[in-house]
Amino acid sequence: MSFAAFSFYLFAITTCVAGVLVVVSRNPVHSVLWLILAFISSAGLFVLLGAEFVAMLLVIVYVGAVAVLFLFVVMMLDVDFAELWWELSRYTPVGMLIGGIILMQLGLAFGDFELSEAALASRDAVAPDPAEVQNTAALGALIYTKYVFLFQAAGLVLFVAMVGAIVLTLRHRENVKRQDILAQIYREPAKAVELRDVKPGQGL
Repeated sequence: MSFAAFSFYLFAITTCVAGVLVVVSRNPVHSVLWLILAFISSAGLFVLLGAEFVAMLLVIVYVGAVAVLFLFVVMMLDVDFAELWWELSRYTPVGMLIGGIILMQLGLAFGDFELSEAALASRDAVAPDPAEVQNTAALGALIYTKYVFLFQAAGLVLFVAMVGAIVLTLRHRENVKRQDILAQIYREPAKAVELRDVKPGQGL
């Protein structure tokens, strides 16, 4: 067995096992940690396929941002796990029914799956020769030349979504104290400190 085949089976088995443990783990923190392992193993599979840019995005975006955010949220929230599992157990029959239907559909889809002879030729025609140019460089040249307007439009949509989220969360509500940093910086000691003459044996 070659090193590439060994690496493929290692990453594939690790991804499948970690994905199952994400679902069956009773502790949400452990589920997030298994999810991070599944993401890293999937990134290894992308590297074996020659898509190192997608692998880098998977590690940076999903592991470095999304999974860590999930981990902090799960660890900071005071969740009653007993009550949570009791609520989940109520919907176990429905979930098993839906899972069985999905497995049947996947079985029907993969049962009739046949690889077209022109599929590999079409993929090789689109992808550049790795000996001439790297995958990341070819993808960057394609995005910033042919699809530059679509790329900018996608960035504009994300920017509008970010601004909308900030506007919705920064609504001024009554009876809510807000921090005024400039007022704190330019505050004079005479207005911030009050000296009182405390007599012996008496409090304030």
